[in-house]
Amino acid sequence: MKEEKQVEIQRINQVLQEADCLIAEAQISEALDRMAAEITTCLQDRLPVVYCVMNGGLFVTAELLRRMRFPLEVDYLHATRYRRETSGGELHWRVEPEIDMKGRSVLVVDDILDEGATLAAILEHCRQQGASEVRCAVLVDKQHNRKAVPGFVADFTGLQIEDRYLFGCGMDYQGYLRNLPAIYAPRGL
Repeated sequence: MKEEKQVEIQRINQVLQEADCLIAEAQISEALDRMAAEITTCLQDRLPVVYCVMNGGLFVTAELLRRMRFPLEVDYLHATRYRRETSGGELHWRVEPEIDMKGRSVLVVDDILDEGATLAAILEHCRQQGASEVRCAVLVDKQHNRKAVPGFVADFTGLQIEDRYLFGCGMDYQGYLRNLPAIYAPRGL
């Protein structure tokens, strides 16, 4: 088992070593500062509930919360289409939020808007639960023409990035490397 772990560590480290750094940590910080300021302007007087989309949204949510200095509640939900794969499949709900959103302003935070099927389903769920206002924030909007809902954009977006497989800042490479403070793309994907 120990040898298998070492092989896996070496494999993942090799991916990181060979990856292209697309967005450096300083640029990520600037984007998060801007997003938090925009969110504050919009929601500071609404006592919103902020829902973190796990696992990808954890990094972005934590960074935004550090920057938003107004009363809000925080909860999480977990819906996925990826299940440790590099392409999405059927939507799978793991955990629904506990804080009641009926009549509330809701902000859903995720790492990336790629095709958007997962995020669109989550936003629709919030509307069906009676939220008075539903907004979303993503660190990354991937630029391509494959959006699940044509014209779908996040209310708050940190960065527009080219259509490559991404990891870091909440986005993973086969379950790993979400914790990196910059955004990378493996070569060849």
